[in-house]
Parts: sequence; C-alpha cells; structure tokens
Amino acid sequence: MSAPDLPVVVTRHARVADDIVHIVLESPAGTPLPAWSAGAHIDVQLPNGAVRQYSLLGDAAHATRYELGVLKEAGGRGGSRSAHEDVRAGMQLRIGAPRNLFALQPARRTLLFAGGIGITPMLAMAQQLAHGQADFTLHYCSRTPSRTAFIDRLRDAPWADRVRLHFDDGDPRQKLDVAAVLAAPSPDARLYVCGPSGFMAHVIDSARAAGWADANIHSESFSGGAAARSGDEAFSVRLARSGRTVEVAAGQTVAAALAARGVDVALSCEQGICGSCAVRVLDGEPDHRDCFFTEAEHAAGGCFTPCCSRSKSALLVLDL
Repeated sequence: MSAPDLPVVVTRHARVADDIVHIVLESPAGTPLPAWSAGAHIDVQLPNGAVRQYSLLGDAAHATRYELGVLKEAGGRGGSRSAHEDVRAGMQLRIGAPRNLFALQPARRTLLFAGGIGITPMLAMAQQLAHGQADFTLHYCSRTPSRTAFIDRLRDAPWADRVRLHFDDGDPRQKLDVAAVLAAPSPDARLYVCGPSGFMAHVIDSARAAGWADANIHSESFSGGAAARSGDEAFSVRLARSGRTVEVAAGQTVAAALAARGVDVALSCEQGICGSCAVRVLDGEPDHRDCFFTEAEHAAGGCFTPCCSRSKSALLVLDL
C-alpha cells in the first residue's frame, strides 16, 4: 500500500463524548482540500505509523477542512489509541484523498441508521440531504447521552426535527423499534446503516424481513470479517496473467502469500472493509469474508478481497 501523501495540519483535537475525539484537519497553506461527498472516507497515517480509514463528517461544502470522529477501541490494533493519545493540535499528518464507497443514491425518502461511532458518515449524509431539501430521518442509537458523539451538533442543527435519538439506558418508549420504522418498504426509498456489526445485522435483517430489496439497503462497517478461522486449510492461487501459482498456508492471507512472492496488491484497511484490494476471480469457489460486497455480489462471483477472503476449492484463479 502506498503511504498517504497529502499533508494536513491538526487544528482541533477534542473529546466530544466518552472515548470519542473530534479531529479537524486543514491544509497547512490554508488552501482547499480535495472535494468530497457524504459517505466518503480518508486514509490517515497516524503518529505510530498505522494507517487507518475514517469517515468524513460535517458539511462537504466546507472545502478547507476535514472533520473526523474517532472511537478509542480497547481491543483495537493501536490506530485509535494513537489517534487519541498521540495526535495533538498543531501536529502535521499525512492523509490520502477522499474515496466514497458509501455514497447517497437518489431516493424519494431516505432512512439513516447510526449506532455509536457510526454516526460519522451519517452526519455528512444528513447535512447533504438537508441541503437538497430531501425527505429523510436519522435514527441514532447510543448507550447513554455521555457516549453520544456530536449530540449538541445534532440538537442544534437546522434539521434537528429529522433526528431521533435512542438511548439504551433511557425510557423504553424512546428505544428504536426497527421493525416498525421499516414496516412500509417502497421501491423509491433507501436505507443506510453504519455502526457495530450486531446493530447493522439487526437493521439489515429487519429490513429484509419487511420486504426491503437488497438494492435499496446500503451499509458501511467499521470492523472487518474474520481473516482466519479454525479449520482453515491451505490452497493454491493461480495468477492468470503470468501463469504463476502461489501456495496460501492455513494461517496466511492471500495478500500476504502474494506479497511474499513479490506480487503487489493494493491494500488499505486489510480487514475486508474498504474494497481497495478487490480483484476478479476467474475460476474456483471463493470463501468470501469481507464486509464490502453484498451477498448478491458474492453470489454473482467476480470479486474477491485477498486481504481476508479465502478459497473453498483447492485452486483459485485470480485476474492478476
């Protein structure tokens, strides 16, 4: 993976909720940063050397700054800890240009569901929808008000009447009834969900049970699939363009096996979240473990994430 190469300066680093910091990045020269749209994320190279992906929040019309919200994960790989403990206002970081794999699509009505730190892309989506005078509702679920990131911003927004806050420790009457909210699917309505895997699965399963089409359900995960599982077996990968065959050990990712043989694959999240490493499958039966492609896209074949996915067949042929 090439390192992020756009220099930015941290102009704000502040706690906005329990274990969540708000980071604002600007160009050192005060010039506009690359344009972006709601749902976009950037790669950030942190002081400890880790590169992590963070959704952009706020108003995309503000061309001179990027805003991030970062949750400190107790069981993380060190990136969020560095974002909390090492990053300081005035520090210079390097980032990648915005990429959008979670963009808003035209719809008569839009439903946004955020769980915990999953509010970050939803803030930008709500802002963009409000600018366009679109019909939308944002449901934000959090454990307690003290753990609710950007709660003041939501309450003070011109579109605050579109926001529904749901707290785990609150009055049972204010808790989110997903089935009721999704009870009337429409072909011209769209649903977007981001948050912990269990929360997302509940919303998506409820939508499908209510009759929502998969094409109208959009999700973004902050945690990847399991790259290694007990019972995994070794297999071979054939590179169609060169004819080379690479052996992948039981405890090894395809990307790691390829790298060991000098085959470069574009990596970013390395968890099956971002889709950056996706390549075409030409033959064999993939064992998809990413969170990026839909079940329909997996069933159709063609796309494979070597950072985490494996093979159910002894041989997998990739378009490399």
